[in-house]
Amino acid sequence: MNSGTGSDPAVGDARPATSDATEAKLSALIGRISTHLDQGALLIGADVGDGYRSDATDERGPRPALVLRPRHTADVSLILSTCNDLGQPLVIQGGRTGLSGGARPREGEVSLSLERMTHLESVDQRAGTIVAEAGVTMQSVQEAAEEAGFLFGVDIGARGSCTVGGNIATNAGGIRVLRYGMYRAQVLGLETVLPDGSVLSSLKGLPKDNSGYDLNQSFIGSEGTLGVVTKACLRLHPLPPLQVNALCVLPSLAAAQALLTRLRQELGPLLSAFEVIFPEVYAGVAAGGFATPPLPVGAGLYALVEIQGQDKSENHERFAATLMSAVEAGLVDDVVVSQSPRDYRGLWALREACSAFIFSMDRMVGFDVSIPLARMQDFLADAAVRLLAIDSSARPYVFGHLGDGNLHYMVRTDRDEDIADAVFAVVAETGGAISAEHGIGLDKKKWLPLVRSASEIAAMRRMKRAFDPNLILNPGRVFDMETEAAGKATR
Repeated sequence: MNSGTGSDPAVGDARPATSDATEAKLSALIGRISTHLDQGALLIGADVGDGYRSDATDERGPRPALVLRPRHTADVSLILSTCNDLGQPLVIQGGRTGLSGGARPREGEVSLSLERMTHLESVDQRAGTIVAEAGVTMQSVQEAAEEAGFLFGVDIGARGSCTVGGNIATNAGGIRVLRYGMYRAQVLGLETVLPDGSVLSSLKGLPKDNSGYDLNQSFIGSEGTLGVVTKACLRLHPLPPLQVNALCVLPSLAAAQALLTRLRQELGPLLSAFEVIFPEVYAGVAAGGFATPPLPVGAGLYALVEIQGQDKSENHERFAATLMSAVEAGLVDDVVVSQSPRDYRGLWALREACSAFIFSMDRMVGFDVSIPLARMQDFLADAAVRLLAIDSSARPYVFGHLGDGNLHYMVRTDRDEDIADAVFAVVAETGGAISAEHGIGLDKKKWLPLVRSASEIAAMRRMKRAFDPNLILNPGRVFDMETEAAGKATR
């Protein structure tokens, strides 16, 4: 869950987070590491900007009394080992584009920002890989790959500011999971620093390596709670000469699901994206001037479909013919296919404008959920009924990645918590997940037991204890440890 817009917190909330981490502990930390780091590595007190108080959500945490900004893996190792010795908790920050509060500081935490770790190696042409430090933006990876004749398989709207480290920590998804998989599928190796300062380096980039446990997988999607990723070896894909998209007008969600099935069967791996925009969002984008839709408002549903291929002529004709057969079959009411790079960019701009429209409204609560395709209509129907039972003025706005079952389900309401309880309950009842790609962070851990068993959460806690026995890395994110949970129960 994340709020769309809101008022600024009171000035008093911006105080440095030093109530739990005493001045003596901070002084000891600074004294032990400052002589080993360059001048720009430490921001203290008034030098700590307001941006370090949160991620992309509206809620702000206390201002960290200290921000540590390493340049190299060795710096991170020194910082973590020292904080581990002192028992100093850290909040790990990257591009701060997250939507679950994972990078929002809590009282007593010091910030570890990887924003200066921005080295990007040259593409390995033979292996089809690239090694990037944690602070490199997704867009930088994409551009380096394209210049070398490759494509990076993950793309999201925050590409210009989200970073490799954060993408790995949340196992980012985006628009092309249908073809290339989640961020996990792009990772061939990691360099990770454990809380005690130990460095695990596995950057060989080998597609096959069954030499013992694959420790890399433990850190992908762990939201910075087990270790700090400092570098990654990323898989690249051949750059497709053909990229074509189309906007389809459909009568219903059922028709969209049938179209997805047809395209999968007839186009196979050419199909790279299948996005849906529900009519309320499409109309809002058009009315607000966030983009210029090529087809009129008022339809039951809109789908943005993309193919990527190696044969420009044959693949394009095949795509157009498949869409026309869908029109003839009654699945699609109208369709426009991109005929130029400008058309192609324009249709994707329409999809990205959905977020701009949503963020332009106040009182929005957002949910990033995964729903089995067979239960998606049930989810939408049941959620709508429960929303109105709680708040008769509540209105859902929906768009997202139908190809992988991930919906961005947004609700305009003043009853945030009650609505969240209802939406997540329906998600659980329909066999879904409360977080598809944004992570759990601080904001959604309350609802984790709805979709993870007590045994699963207990196993997660054991992993946390094993990797981070002193609980210094992103404490309180994803789930509370046993002692924290017991303390809350008695209050």
